[in-house]
Amino acid sequence: QVQLVESGGGLVQPGRSLRLSCAASGFTFSRYAMSWYRQAPGKERELVAVISSAGGSTNYADSVKGRFTISRDNAKNTVYLQMNSLKPEDTAVYYCNAVRTSFGLEYWGQGTQVTVSS
Repeated sequence: QVQLVESGGGLVQPGRSLRLSCAASGFTFSRYAMSWYRQAPGKERELVAVISSAGGSTNYADSVKGRFTISRDNAKNTVYLQMNSLKPEDTAVYYCNAVRTSFGLEYWGQGTQVTVSS
């Protein structure tokens, strides 16, 4: 049974940090590119950051470059999103995504709420 379980969300003041985690099970984690997406109320889901299967390549949305860092630990089947200098506009539900494009496989987590407010 495939599972992606996000954790680490919550309420934080502007300028502070949070680290999200996504624990994967039920598939060969190390063969999947992993991404974080987010969706704010009334807005489309958007890609925040992506990391390649081996972790050697990353990409970020312009809105989070220099503030967020995606990383993964293939031994622990976990992907992380370190979020620094948080802004109110970062408020959203954050989703973990696993994709293996060559096989047409994609999985989603249930999401974790991040609220940035004073």
